Amino acid sequence: QLETLEQEEQECLELKPHPTEKSTHMVSHQHGMTVTKTIQEREAEPQRQSFSYSQAELQGLLLEGASLLLLRVLARRQTVPSGLMFPAIDTEGHLCISTY
Repeated sequence: QLETLEQEEQECLELKPHPTEKSTHMVSHQHGMTVTKTIQEREAEPQRQSFSYSQAELQGLLLEGASLLLLRVLARRQTVPSGLMFPAIDTEGHLCISTY
């Protein structure tokens, strides 16, 4: 029964003339999880979006680290159970379904 309490992701794109920094911060709390996505281009003011999800929506949530671990286990067993689906959070911070 593992639970992600907090996760931080950062990405820097050094494309000229528009370098961009993206970060996603996920934090678990009593009522669910809040995801904050920040994008900053060059010297512009950072743009932030936040999404909150309830505990019920997150039942069985599989974040990136857990997904990689699950893929390793499935590869080792050389089998994937049919209909294997989990709630996940996409690159934009929205709740989605991950199917294996």
